[in-house]
Amino acid sequence: MTKVFARFMKDESGATAIEYGLIAALIAVAAIAAMSAVGNGLEDTFNEVSAQLS
Repeated sequence: MTKVFARFMKDESGATAIEYGLIAALIAVAAIAAMSAVGNGLEDTFNEVSAQLS
């Protein structure tokens, strides 16, 4: 039983997968925030152009 537990403690493949998952989640959050900011800026620009054309 102790050999199984020791082997389990040495296995780091799950930790690596979790790290990659956290990195992917962080990148996704950053991309969503950036796209939201750009979208708001574009909306303001188009509204200004529309107001000047009217």
